[in-house]
Amino acid sequence: MAKIGRVLRKVGIKPSKHHEIQDFGKKGAPLNTQRPFYFGFLAASGALVAITLLRALQSASQVFVLIIIALFLAMGLNPTVETLQARRLSRLAAVSVVVFLAIAIIALFALIVIPPVASQANDLLESAPQLLDSLRSNATLNQLNNDYGFIDSLEKKLEEWISDGKILTGAFGGVLGVGRTVLSGAFSVLTVLVLTLHFLASLPSVTKILYRLAPASRRQRVSSFGDAIISRVGSFVGSQVLIAALAAVFVFALALGLNLPYAAALAMVILFVALIPLIGHFLGASIVILVALTQSPSKALLALILYTAYVQIENFIITPRIMKRSLAIPGLVTIVAVLLGTSLLGLVGGVLAVPIAAAILLILDEVVFPKTDAS
Repeated sequence: MAKIGRVLRKVGIKPSKHHEIQDFGKKGAPLNTQRPFYFGFLAASGALVAITLLRALQSASQVFVLIIIALFLAMGLNPTVETLQARRLSRLAAVSVVVFLAIAIIALFALIVIPPVASQANDLLESAPQLLDSLRSNATLNQLNNDYGFIDSLEKKLEEWISDGKILTGAFGGVLGVGRTVLSGAFSVLTVLVLTLHFLASLPSVTKILYRLAPASRRQRVSSFGDAIISRVGSFVGSQVLIAALAAVFVFALALGLNLPYAAALAMVILFVALIPLIGHFLGASIVILVALTQSPSKALLALILYTAYVQIENFIITPRIMKRSLAIPGLVTIVAVLLGTSLLGLVGGVLAVPIAAAILLILDEVVFPKTDAS
């Protein structure tokens, strides 16, 4: 106690009652961590913390999905931003240009696609009674209707939907369901847009902060891996958009050649549908063939043949030449990754699966395989 007082006086601090050290007794023996009660209490506490974290993550899963989508879009748009920066634009100006172009494309899609879809849906509702009458003209279907009355039931149900306005509200779970669906979709789109803008503007600073979490001896290598992964994701997005744009141009030319209605709307639909791996062209071909079938069966057959031929050209000529400098993923890995991503996150997971698989292959090639080869 006296020694502490002398030290305090040397540094210019007068000892007071607050600086007096109280005697709390001797330290006891440490807890025996081998006792069953201690181990059980620790295990139960860890289990409770883990369950709480899992429930919190589950309740916020939709938010995490939106964050992942926004981060993916930001990494995909980053090469375009860097290209504009190379032309002496600031980061903020380059991001503004890219975001403006993206919003313009989405708005153009809505203006071109929504009106013909609404018009076709209205035409279908108006022609529904005539379609039901044409079903009755078939002898087999008319006999089935006399026995079971399924055509009469369809006609009665259709009249109720049209007269009561239930055809739209029923599809979304009532009036409240429509409002909830619209508000939820608008909120999700706005959230992704805002997050993408922030991620894109602050991507260099965010990655710099994340790289500092690695030890200084490995920071350079970790930053190189991170930059390579971001570059691969950006290359994949750019390549996929280019391939989808070529498919849209083909469908536009096909629609003009076959004199199909709404050629521009079909091209815009293919531009977005073709971004989905594996099943994108299946959906696109179904839409094009259905539209061609409204004109004539011969046009539908010709559209099927030409679209199938284009898909083969894309798979074996266009895609390998565009993707060979950005991603080199075996076909089996692509299929497995898309299946797993789709089962986990739906279509969003299917789109994100391919660049994630490319990043995993990069880590395997540069980290795991050298260690196993050297062992």
